[in-house]
Amino acid sequence: MDQEIEKRNKQSSRKEEESEQEKFVYDGSVDYKGKVPVRASTGVWIASLFVLTIEFSERVSFFGIAANLISYLTKVMHEDLETAAKNVNYWTGTTTLMPLIGGFLADAYTGRFPMVLFSSLVYLMGLSLLTMSQYIPSLKPCNTKTCLQPRKLHQVVFFLSLYCISLGTGGHKPCLESFGADQFDENHIEERKKKMSFFNWWSFALCFAMLLGATMIVYVQDFFSWGAACLILTILMALCNIAFYVGKPFYRYRRPEGNTLKPILEVLVAAIRKRKLTCPSNPDLFYEVPKSDKSQGRLLSNTSNLRRVTGNERGISILRRISIGIAFSVIVMIVAALVEAKRLRMHEQEKTMKLSVFWLVPQYFLHGLGDAFCLVGLQEYFYDQVPDSMRSLGMALYLSVIGVGSFLSSFLITIVDHVTEKNGKSWFGKDINSSRLDKFYWMLAIINALNLCAYIYIAKRYTYKSVQMTGDEINGCESDGIEMMV
Repeated sequence: MDQEIEKRNKQSSRKEEESEQEKFVYDGSVDYKGKVPVRASTGVWIASLFVLTIEFSERVSFFGIAANLISYLTKVMHEDLETAAKNVNYWTGTTTLMPLIGGFLADAYTGRFPMVLFSSLVYLMGLSLLTMSQYIPSLKPCNTKTCLQPRKLHQVVFFLSLYCISLGTGGHKPCLESFGADQFDENHIEERKKKMSFFNWWSFALCFAMLLGATMIVYVQDFFSWGAACLILTILMALCNIAFYVGKPFYRYRRPEGNTLKPILEVLVAAIRKRKLTCPSNPDLFYEVPKSDKSQGRLLSNTSNLRRVTGNERGISILRRISIGIAFSVIVMIVAALVEAKRLRMHEQEKTMKLSVFWLVPQYFLHGLGDAFCLVGLQEYFYDQVPDSMRSLGMALYLSVIGVGSFLSSFLITIVDHVTEKNGKSWFGKDINSSRLDKFYWMLAIINALNLCAYIYIAKRYTYKSVQMTGDEINGCESDGIEMMV
């Protein structure tokens, strides 16, 4: 009799505990009052929609400016093609390096929400300055409709506004996507499934924003004015900033985890001190792998068919995806060189003849496929292969790779211009018709091909971070696509 009562008490206690788990979120997050979040009124879609909104506005603004920036620098600022290309690369490089600072500060001190909010205000300030530089008479390029030399004050304000946008992006990129993922409890089965949908909607919002920025905003810039386009972007960003702040009561917040550079330095010091020791024969001994850690749940798409073909549980491994992306970049440069050579021949034969814009479709299509493999693979690599406590900084490192590439591109342009100018005529002329970009594209194709060979050589010797899955998760991988990363 006593055993039955005890059994009933245990069952009752278990049901109460399950009810408590269902009502509240015990994943280390807190609500805006610093208390344990209530599951029904915080997080999931009610919160992530605000996050998607501000990401959409930021990407529309960035691509709307970046897609046509070189045209503004050459036609309005009257910079030559080489200087304009270097200025665009400097700005792009700075924009993609700033997340290193933003990601570190968010993880160590501020938290993600305050960093995103601060960055949004800085971004809005940059757009506001850009708009004022187009409308305020003393800040405009000149008083007349066309001018040979823009005002120095306009140049200062214009570049100041661009780098304010870079500073704002530095807080957005490493924090916003992670903050959106924080709105889903990985210990809860239903929320884990919804988290996969969030990443799908995130990618859709980003691509749709890129499409609008590179088409509609550029159309307004070309056929109306840059001022009108900047005003649209400023209003859109202001409205989305307000919406993001209004969603404050619905968010789940993660507290800062402390200085993330300390463990990196500790690893470097340990590696130097133990550099003469013999490496273990089993690579798994480099890692401590717990038997089960459901807090590290991660959703992947169900790639069972690819798994059967490749023998890899991911379908296509991370490093293989990146190699495919690099291979596409080689093909893109070859196609670009062929198209540019054809355009130059047509220009020499008939000065008024113009190459149809549809000739650019194949290379942009291939470029998109390459990014789908390379950039997504890099993003997954820097998320999966870093320690769990440093994943925001890992995302910042992923972006910094692109930033370093932009600076190297500017350096390469300078070297090529210097060398080819000595041989008679620079590959970078005053305009596109006096340049030999086809030769430059062939050179980039060769560099990318060599880069692919070096990458394959290194990738074959790379050892992945250890992965362990429990029995339930292994079954879930076939049905729900749930994989445990530890």
